[in-house]
Amino acid sequence: MIKAIYPGTFDPITVGHIDIIRRATSIFDELIIAIAKNDSKNPLFSLEERKELVLQSLKGSSLTSNVKIITFDGLLVELAKEHNTKVLIRGLRAVSDFEYEFQMSCMNAKLNSDIQTIFLAASDNVQFISSRFVKQIAMLNGDISSLVTKDIIPKIKNKISNL
Repeated sequence: MIKAIYPGTFDPITVGHIDIIRRATSIFDELIIAIAKNDSKNPLFSLEERKELVLQSLKGSSLTSNVKIITFDGLLVELAKEHNTKVLIRGLRAVSDFEYEFQMSCMNAKLNSDIQTIFLAASDNVQFISSRFVKQIAMLNGDISSLVTKDIIPKIKNKISNL
């Protein structure tokens, strides 16, 4: 059984994230979606709220059969060790993502030489989507219905209206 970890902040989860999840679940026996605390990014949603958004976005889909959703705070390589996993999944939208992700994969390999990072290029129809853009558009009362699942739109709008 081959497990992989798909780490991220998921603030909020987008259809781009779901694209990577869908594709990774077709490759690996189990996919652990690891939601990082990552206070340095000043997330809009709390860690538990982000977990709930991921659960809600995947609810009712076939993706949940081999997906586990967890939260973490700390080194990703330690999380991988804890879950007996040697594969990390990272999504790439553009060339600009690659430089950062490549450096991160090299650092993770330096910390644990057993760790392998697999990069999945975003599908054409979701390459432009980022959580940052979703939040900015929502804050300006724009339409985010094609960027996130319909189930979480009210939660995003509610959170922003309470800022």
